[in-house]
Amino acid sequence: MRSRSGVSEVGVGLIGPAGVGRAHAHAFSVLTHLFWPPTVRARLVRVAGRDAARAEVTRARYGFRTAGARWQAVIDDPAVELVDNCGPNDLHGEPTLAAVAAGKHVFCEKPLGRSAAEARALRDAADRAGVVHMVGFNYRFLPAVQLARRLVTEGRLGRLLQFRARFADNALLDPAAPFTWHQDAARAGSNVVLDVGSHLVDMARYLAGEPVAVTAALATFTPERLDPTTGRSRRVETEDAFEATIECAGGVLGSLAASNVAAGRRAHFTFELNGSRGTIAFDLERLNSLFVHFVDDVPGGGGLREIHVTDPDHPYGGDWWPPGHGIGWDASLVHELHHLLTAIGTTRSVAPLGATFEDGYRCAVVCDAILDAARSGRRVQIDA
Repeated sequence: MRSRSGVSEVGVGLIGPAGVGRAHAHAFSVLTHLFWPPTVRARLVRVAGRDAARAEVTRARYGFRTAGARWQAVIDDPAVELVDNCGPNDLHGEPTLAAVAAGKHVFCEKPLGRSAAEARALRDAADRAGVVHMVGFNYRFLPAVQLARRLVTEGRLGRLLQFRARFADNALLDPAAPFTWHQDAARAGSNVVLDVGSHLVDMARYLAGEPVAVTAALATFTPERLDPTTGRSRRVETEDAFEATIECAGGVLGSLAASNVAAGRRAHFTFELNGSRGTIAFDLERLNSLFVHFVDDVPGGGGLREIHVTDPDHPYGGDWWPPGHGIGWDASLVHELHHLLTAIGTTRSVAPLGATFEDGYRCAVVCDAILDAARSGRRVQIDA
């Protein structure tokens, strides 16, 4: 709908008031001031979470009109046009299907589904309903990653040869760390494969091409953890780490690895893509930089050089601060949600820059294949 100022407004209902949900609330409150003059803005209508008190804090902090404990109230509210689902994995399916059935546009955090079958059902429902849909692969929206995509698309790397990506933190290094829903296979689907490995798979698809085969291994280093809800030890049903090789269409060979037991690491996300004419590399701990080498620029050798992706001709250059002044992780969400609202305002898909439910489904197919390959000990071919 349009406000009296003529700017398109999209009524937003948020499911999940904490964690990435709070980061989304922050992003919605920032984006109108960043992209000026605004062409579209979020009207924060309702926020819901299992903990009603936490939902009320998010309401008061960011200016939602109403808060409560029932996600169904978000779907039923006629003022909500976009349902932003930032709930845990087991709350991606039912609320998102309900939103689509009600004709709402939908954002669903990754992973789209706990399995490819669940993700396929969501994709098919959203396609039938004709609503705008998006999956939360926010790293696509960092300026350095968009520059990487541009360089690949322009052919600066030549023929693509190898892709390597890693995501590591120390969240489960301590055996005394408590059991959470991430260790419950029914609720999570898997742990690092879906939680952070899905980011790696998406980045491989975004930059290197569609995976067509995988091999993999999983490890659970602490087999039991204390469940704080019962005070008893409980068997861990999901993995702490995985390593996988991938083969992509066009002959690209790659590797993906993720770990929750990497001492000293906190959200350590890196990737490198090698081509016949160059290399690009990225490190989230230096998220304003892309490291590059082009054979044509340095005949006979030379190492990687750093591009600080803050100049006016870079992605989002000039939207934030003067050249040389970096942005933070939250900027990826601001860019992502602005892209989504703009797509809703113009009734077009978020693709190819953003991840659609089709992308979420294809990512889930690869994640299923990684789990299958690790458990069977065989190379698994992928047929989406």
